[in-house]
Amino acid sequence: MTVMRRNTILGLIPHGGAMCLLDDVLKWDGTGIICRSARYAAADNPMRRVDGSLGSVCGIEIASQAMALHGRLSAPAEGQPHPGFLVSLRDVRLRASRFAPDAGPLTIVAQRLLGDTRGASYSFTVTAREDEWLSGRATVLFEAPL
Repeated sequence: MTVMRRNTILGLIPHGGAMCLLDDVLKWDGTGIICRSARYAAADNPMRRVDGSLGSVCGIEIASQAMALHGRLSAPAEGQPHPGFLVSLRDVRLRASRFAPDAGPLTIVAQRLLGDTRGASYSFTVTAREDEWLSGRATVLFEAPL
């Protein structure tokens, strides 16, 4: 069941146009989010190599977008959102050097491990057809309000 489509996602995160790699939110709550992406395989994906392939490390960007969206959805309704910056990656595991062209839609799961007004730590996995393509942990720091 899809709870949010791409057009809504585009209005919530700073990644616009072809750089927004999320298609749908399947589920989210205060602790995590599950998204889907077939955009990673799009010909206009700005992270594609000259030969058309996409390195699996680019899945970190897709997972980061899911984290950004989760942060925006779970933020207090009042006030302006504060930009976040990916500052640390830990325990990243890649299944292969690049995504298989026929991998199918990706499922991105990001679970907030801890967080406050200064930043958050997430675990993430990116799977396709129940095969894990990458996983790890990420730390995001938020820009302090002026």
